[in-house]
Amino acid sequence: MEKKRVIVTERIAEEGVKLLKTELEVDYRDGISREELLQIIDQYDALIVRSVTKVNEELISRASRLKVVGRAGNGVDNIDVEVCTRYGVIVANTPDSNTISAAEQTISLLLSSARNTAWANSFVKGGTWDRKPFRGVELYGKTVGIVGLGRIGSMVATRLKAFNMKVIAYDPYITDERFERFGAEKKNTLEELMQEADFITVHTPRNEETMHMINEKMLALAKDGVRMVNCARGGIIDEGALLQGLEQGKIGSAGLDVFEKEPATNNPLFTFNNVVCTPHLGADTYEAQKRVGENIAEQVIKALRGDIVPNMVNLPTMLSEELDYLRPYILLAEKMGSFYYQLEKSPVSRVELTYSGPISMNETEILTVSFLKGLFKPIMDEKVNYVNARLVAEDRGVQVYEKKEGQSAKRYKNVVTAKIYNHSHHLDIAGTVSRARDPLLVEINGYETETGLEGFVIMVENRDRPRVIGPFATALGDEGVNIASMKVARKTRGETAIMLINVDNKVEDSILEKLKGLDGIMGRPRLLEF
Repeated sequence: MEKKRVIVTERIAEEGVKLLKTELEVDYRDGISREELLQIIDQYDALIVRSVTKVNEELISRASRLKVVGRAGNGVDNIDVEVCTRYGVIVANTPDSNTISAAEQTISLLLSSARNTAWANSFVKGGTWDRKPFRGVELYGKTVGIVGLGRIGSMVATRLKAFNMKVIAYDPYITDERFERFGAEKKNTLEELMQEADFITVHTPRNEETMHMINEKMLALAKDGVRMVNCARGGIIDEGALLQGLEQGKIGSAGLDVFEKEPATNNPLFTFNNVVCTPHLGADTYEAQKRVGENIAEQVIKALRGDIVPNMVNLPTMLSEELDYLRPYILLAEKMGSFYYQLEKSPVSRVELTYSGPISMNETEILTVSFLKGLFKPIMDEKVNYVNARLVAEDRGVQVYEKKEGQSAKRYKNVVTAKIYNHSHHLDIAGTVSRARDPLLVEINGYETETGLEGFVIMVENRDRPRVIGPFATALGDEGVNIASMKVARKTRGETAIMLINVDNKVEDSILEKLKGLDGIMGRPRLLEF
């Protein structure tokens, strides 16, 4: 089988390249020109970039084979995610890979600026031994304000708790449970945080909302001598306001790893002895770069296999523990979606999905798109994926509705229920996950069952009376078909029942046609594949 191809247009760690080569044909072209890339991009299934290569519609429209763009790093400023989504191209990054390094760099700059370490270092090396100019402050007992309690912000909180600091935080997009988990006192407004904090560190993405969010007005609210750290993105702290605060003595010190304009040269902030500056080193450790290379390689390989990609930018990003919890339900949702077109031919008009039980407390968007992926894959093959499944539904005029219920009405802790409508009737199915974390069908059109959704399943309606089930099973055995398990369900005694039979191998159409003629069998048995 011919290997799929990936082109790497910027430098990644050698470990990442080696991992890619285990499954893919790798074209490592660090520094390739834009013109050449545009000419050859249609030859590749995957593209890996850092921050230089511009992934826009000009490029994507020529990339007829492209299925995934991997960003070796966190930000995706150079990638038009909306365009990629429209073309069904997965965008993945590595937000966790440099988390530890960025958190440690934050602590480093906070300590260095609080104790005037960099200034003292240059003094001593310059031949002067004098400690008087360098008296600093302790972290012990002080209040640190963290703006953004995501991955890096929460790590910083954990580490600063060890210094016996009081941790307060502002993040309107984080649940109260997360504040409690990391021991941070929640502040409902940025103004509250500015007024209370002795140290302030920012850990948000840079966008329209966060650009210059800490400005002259905000700094006016801060305590005199407040100390600022920015290891996130340049511009979150307004450099003009920061400069003015330093000149006026309002700001006691600053630690800066990022700047509004990079590369930063001749920046007026460099003239202050109480400002520690580094050239965007947050992710620049050996360990982080190794993780970035390996993680983006893993994600690209997963995407090309058709597996779940943990850090898809086109979908809500989940914490790894949340993804681990949802993973079997993601598989369940996809298998439930695949039911319809194995049983029906009429186009779908509407889908109603209900998530019941503790599962409803999680981000369920990935479950919905997994269901849609399973629904459309039988009629679209590889053209539908986790990224474009919603767009496919929209293009086909399928309305998608979702509902969450805190408690399941059925006897299972967590249940996913789907109603799939066409122009004349609808298919109702419900599923859950077994103790072994395997997908189970628990109801179909009102018939209760517990059928494993793995391999091949024969589904057949039958008369609810004696001497129907036994002869049917015997006939399967006579044709060399081994039954792995069988579930029989009925609604009303003596009327129509349903058999769901897991078998070890595919059953030929000719055999199904024979089974149709058995006494008590209502219609041709259906063979479903999962």
